[in-house]
Amino acid sequence: MRIAIIGGGAAGMMCAATINENSPETEVFLLEKNDSLGKKVIISGGGRCNVTTGLEDIKAVLAKYPRGSKFLNSAMHIFPPQAVQDWFVGHGVPLKCEADNRVFPVSNNGHDIVAVFENIFRKNKTKVLFKHAVRKIEKKDQYFIIHSQDQADLKVDKVILTLGGQAYRQTGSTGDGYHLAENFGHHTSQLAPSLSSLVLAESWPAQVAGLSFAKATIKTNINKKHETTGPFIFTHWGLSGPAVFAFSALIAFENFSEAKPLKIFLDITPDLSLDKVILQLKNYASANPKKLFKHALQLFVPLSFTKILLEQLKINPDKKNNEMSKVELRQAAEFLKNLPLAVTARRAGDEFVTAGGIILSEVDPSTMQSKLCPNLYFAGEILDIDGFTGGFNLQVAWATGRLAGLKSST
Repeated sequence: MRIAIIGGGAAGMMCAATINENSPETEVFLLEKNDSLGKKVIISGGGRCNVTTGLEDIKAVLAKYPRGSKFLNSAMHIFPPQAVQDWFVGHGVPLKCEADNRVFPVSNNGHDIVAVFENIFRKNKTKVLFKHAVRKIEKKDQYFIIHSQDQADLKVDKVILTLGGQAYRQTGSTGDGYHLAENFGHHTSQLAPSLSSLVLAESWPAQVAGLSFAKATIKTNINKKHETTGPFIFTHWGLSGPAVFAFSALIAFENFSEAKPLKIFLDITPDLSLDKVILQLKNYASANPKKLFKHALQLFVPLSFTKILLEQLKINPDKKNNEMSKVELRQAAEFLKNLPLAVTARRAGDEFVTAGGIILSEVDPSTMQSKLCPNLYFAGEILDIDGFTGGFNLQVAWATGRLAGLKSST
């Protein structure tokens, strides 16, 4: 049997390795349009490669996917995060789980992850074909004919599409797989960038660029589900950080612009109620009546941010605690709990994954095989699945790639 895997990213590499290990007699062709494998894998996690998550409860893991969680159930049970870790460790790459449950190679080097697959391919029948940009795939009788630009045609029994989405286009993820799938009757959902920084209409965040908060809640009034809590950082253009990336995934299909911004709100004190914030401000003011009010605000935010807060509230920065009215105290507390901002754009070029993809109802979740074209399979980001940061998107690639490799080679 001859199987062609188109796309040498995480899902494609795991597909090929799985077939090598599960069915060593199968002839595997891994077609990659770049001149090397796993370019996006290598640069993920800032080059450290966030291999997967340290979460072990599958229900908790699936909750990290705003789209595709139900579809992922089979693949995730067959190859859960712990199994992924065991697999890489078993292939000679020691891993470490950090405090935030992100799992990395001990070496902090994504090349070590890709090297695992390169070693497997050298020892098996995988033919890695670089600079193979696939133009078209035809099905004739029981075979597929793959036409690549400037390369000889390839005849195979089965095809697995693992070309990724269209994020990080510089790595080769340019959406080619959608068109190949559509030739077999498949449909692609609406596509949008996900896990991106956000550009704000307000100019004041630039004054505190680099200021980070370990925990805050980001929300919008348009949808109660559009809410997430975690770390974020102010930047020269707006907001970034894990909580912002997760929030951007939730609002991936919302339309906003400079002319029609999206109103969002930051809760800087998510673990405290409004009444408790007011009470702490009052207590500090009572105990320190002659001190400036900005020092009371330092109970919750750094000194550099108190200046911004007072400016936005139009409160004199030289005002003392005993000069603050009850109304002003409440306004300050409400600002900390619902800091209003206006999002005008997603930061272009830094999105990590694509929201949307091949419509999941057209793919069998227990095999990754097309319901429309026998012996055509899918894995990875080409599907309408995306997760938050923290190793969840690579986990999808490993799990769906593993399942497609197992089922296509049996």
